[in-house]
Amino acid sequence: MNPVLVALDLDTASAASAMASRVHASVGGLKVGSHLFTAEGPDFVRGLVRQGHRVFLDLKFHDIPNTVSAAVRSASRLGVWMLNVHASGGAAMMAEARKAAQEEADGSGKRPLVIAVTVLTSLDAAALKSLGVERSLESQVETLAAMAQDAGLDGVVASPLEIATIRRRCGDKFLIVTPGIRTGAPAAGDDQVRTLSARDAVAAGASYLVIGRPILKAADPAKAAREIAEELAKP
Repeated sequence: MNPVLVALDLDTASAASAMASRVHASVGGLKVGSHLFTAEGPDFVRGLVRQGHRVFLDLKFHDIPNTVSAAVRSASRLGVWMLNVHASGGAAMMAEARKAAQEEADGSGKRPLVIAVTVLTSLDAAALKSLGVERSLESQVETLAAMAQDAGLDGVVASPLEIATIRRRCGDKFLIVTPGIRTGAPAAGDDQVRTLSARDAVAAGASYLVIGRPILKAADPAKAAREIAEELAKP
């Protein structure tokens, strides 16, 4: 499967639908995050699913286990392919998320993949320390990834710089979804600080790449997505 998931970080359903149609043939799926979901809601997600798109619902649920369980049930009913929670919500919360997805799918036999966010790619070591986390950033990511795996989740979201560490700890079958993919020098105002190129991230062991700005801001988004996919397919 094409590992590129385009981030539909756009303001309206019409803009997002147009982008989805343009890049559909060149990507492996679409990511709908809080920006678009807050503007357009679950009906927009249902529409994408009905159109045959693989949707990663990136809402990063983080709450008490009962609330996250209910949220995962609602998300599962939308027919999304993958959804996520925050690993820092704890082992019990992650286990409830996995259980809710499975129970919601018992009738159909198909459940969404459930993955956990480790440390946001906008954070560096100094920012993590300011939050009271004394271990190294790499160690924090590894710890949270292991917790997610022990809770029965399918994988994690992590920056490309921690992929090798997660692979060593969690093995080859554990999914690693990687944002922070860049195709050139950082643009002004870019808030991603732990980044790599798409090819380097896949070489390191990423399962899927979430790519937004390099595609969305390209003069020809479909061409940009196609070129990334073609580069990744090279031996």
